[in-house]
Amino acid sequence: QVQLVESGGGLVQPGGSLRLSCAASGIASGVVFSFYDMGWHRQAPGKQREVVAVITGGHITNYTDSVKGRFTISRDNLRRTALLQMNNLKPEDTAVYYCNVRRTSLRADYWGQGTQVTVSS
Repeated sequence: QVQLVESGGGLVQPGGSLRLSCAASGIASGVVFSFYDMGWHRQAPGKQREVVAVITGGHITNYTDSVKGRFTISRDNLRRTALLQMNNLKPEDTAVYYCNVRRTSLRADYWGQGTQVTVSS
């Protein structure tokens, strides 16, 4: 059974930083895990869930425009972890952040339970 556990959320002032971590289990590490894309999504109150950043097993990254230059996604295929370093946080970044692991060819799509990020003075 695949499980994703996020950590690192919290309350931070505008301009501050947070680092989110996602640890996956139930998928073999290394080469097998590298076939899965990892991503971070977020959902603010009253809004639809949106993709924030995605990283392929080959470490190709893609970001939504609003976080480019401020957020950095990374992963470790041996440890089966993904990080989201968030700098210069803004109040509009406030949301529940979800880790996602997927492999389209297998129709595999897994989600974590979410971690709250609140940016407020």
